[in-house]
Amino acid sequence: MRRAVAVRLSALLAAGALTAAGGVALSTTTASAATGGVTGYATQNGGTTGGAGGQTVRATTGTAIHQALCSRASSSTPITIQVEGTINHGNTAKVSGSSCNTAAGVIELKQISNVTIVGVGNGAVFDQLGIHIREAENIVIQNVTVRNVKKSGSPTSNGGDAIGMESGVRNVWVDHVTLEASGGESEGYDGLFDMKDDTQYVTLSYSVLRNSGRGGLIGSSESDRSNGYVTFHHNLYENIDSRTPLLRGGIAHMYNNHYRQLNESGINSRAGARAKVDNNYFEDSKDVLGTFYTDQAGYWQVSGNVFDNVTWSSRSDDHNPAGPNPTSNTSVSIPYGFTLDAANCVPSVVAQTAGANKGLKVSDGSCTPQSPDPTDPGPTDPGEPTDPGPTDPPAGTNLSLGAGADGSSKASGTSYGNVVDGDTGTYWSPSGSTGSVSVKWGSATTVSKVNVRLASGSGTVGAYRVLNHDTGAVLASGSGAGVIGFTPTSLKKITFEITSASGAPRIAEFETYAS
Repeated sequence: MRRAVAVRLSALLAAGALTAAGGVALSTTTASAATGGVTGYATQNGGTTGGAGGQTVRATTGTAIHQALCSRASSSTPITIQVEGTINHGNTAKVSGSSCNTAAGVIELKQISNVTIVGVGNGAVFDQLGIHIREAENIVIQNVTVRNVKKSGSPTSNGGDAIGMESGVRNVWVDHVTLEASGGESEGYDGLFDMKDDTQYVTLSYSVLRNSGRGGLIGSSESDRSNGYVTFHHNLYENIDSRTPLLRGGIAHMYNNHYRQLNESGINSRAGARAKVDNNYFEDSKDVLGTFYTDQAGYWQVSGNVFDNVTWSSRSDDHNPAGPNPTSNTSVSIPYGFTLDAANCVPSVVAQTAGANKGLKVSDGSCTPQSPDPTDPGPTDPGEPTDPGPTDPPAGTNLSLGAGADGSSKASGTSYGNVVDGDTGTYWSPSGSTGSVSVKWGSATTVSKVNVRLASGSGTVGAYRVLNHDTGAVLASGSGAGVIGFTPTSLKKITFEITSASGAPRIAEFETYAS
């Protein structure tokens, strides 16, 4: 058993504990997680949209989270669950229903799909309570803190994993979260971010993992090689003994991460795994890359990394560090686009962007943190309406109902009319990754907002333009889906034009509003 972590606890997120009985969930109309910003391998295999296009509910207890899952029409009905307050064993009970499979003492995302969990307001803290994803797909977890989840001692949850995935999991995006423990295995903790038993297409971005014996693993044993296609970028790993991550088989891409105080080992590529390691900053650490604790070799491709006060131990049969002068021993092809920050500015950029309650700030490769695209609403609080901006749920009548529709292309089996029928179960898709769909009226109609709602299983809308079809003028442009506002315009036909996409976008509704 390895030594316990010498814990240097930082001040934790202060969250107001809301203890309303049952954690009442308040319904609104549209999702508010910034799912349009998904990156890395989670953009592949059709993309990751979470609950986009579905209902949004509010939860202040774990029981309310389970109730929201169980109240859906089916296990795949899209839903965004906005969470505020402290979620713990005392307020997390099992809830039953045909659209869920929950359990007490853990947030159970089992045998479900198309779900977003996002922290809002004063913050969401899962205290000694893990998040378990099993036999699930298209899941987004954003802007939450998960801390001190134990596998031994009391109370226990999720096998000691802060976030754990297993058994046929596909397309998970975990973004701007803080995952932390207060020691290692001897203190009762396990991994912060674990994937096993056929888990694929996962991205962990802009997150903090700290004060734990184990950062996380991909594959539970040397024979569990069915996992992979995982991206880690702009994360801080701090005061971790090992597994940042441990990778068995499969492919992982690590770029622009800040690794600080890795006490025993870092990225452990073994059992045939391949890791692409780009422009990371390793600091005050030991054996940050290699094949450790096994004689079954793994491989790596390295480029642009900074090694600041990193020590390397000697090699043996089961301990093969990549240093002191790491060089590539494989080549890894990455199927998605990405922009690298220079490694020497990674500590600064990550400090300003990574973790919960950082305003979902990101980097565009300029070494300067950027706020989210205004078309991506982010973790706001719908219970605090002030002056409704273009990212707030529209009010009034959806002018598309009863209007006509046409477009430039459509995939087989889809219809333009599906975007104006009020049914999120039907949709239009372009015949390729680009195309346009329009709403039209017999007389001039004033429009100032549109709401583009995605259907279940949709790919991600990359870049778009909203056009006044009468004149060709561009009313708005951006990326992702959701609510888009612009100057009130009188027109007979308005067009939503997709100029880039990841996977096949499915537009369930193209809603239009006067205000």
